[in-house]
Amino acid sequence: MARPTTSGVELRYGSALFELARDANSIESVETDVNSLRKMLDESADLARLIKSPLFSADVQGKALSAIMDKAEITGLTANFVKLVAKNRRIFALPGMLKAFGELLADHRGETIAVITSAEALSESQVTALKEALAEKAGGTIKLETHVDPALIGGLIVRLGSQMIDTSVRTRLQGLRAAMKEAA
Repeated sequence: MARPTTSGVELRYGSALFELARDANSIESVETDVNSLRKMLDESADLARLIKSPLFSADVQGKALSAIMDKAEITGLTANFVKLVAKNRRIFALPGMLKAFGELLADHRGETIAVITSAEALSESQVTALKEALAEKAGGTIKLETHVDPALIGGLIVRLGSQMIDTSVRTRLQGLRAAMKEAA
């Protein structure tokens, strides 16, 4: 069993959500809701600020998240989980909890998570080719998480378990800059 990369409160809450979903035979619906929440947190700076700021009361955070989840049609176990996390003043750790859930789910399914960061969105054919190459390297099923970071300029950063391959232009430029400073 692979160890999740999260720790502490994030792992405890993520494990609790996973076990509740498994016991209720609702892993697929919770997975869909968790993926929706993760996407919203990644894409909305305002939502990220809401959950990270200690200036908002638990009640305000809970009501705001309830409204957001209603609009996104996130209900049931996942909605109740998020409301409980807000009530317990642990909402700042929600992204890590959702990540822990995803890692536990991947482990449950025998998948390896590969995180790909690119300068621009990858095409379907590129994603398929990466998935096949990484599956061959890992010797099993791969679940890809893709992220876009224009600051990379070009290339990719691939994280597969504890391994990282960084072929980004940004890293190459930083290496060149460091080499030039040493030569001067």
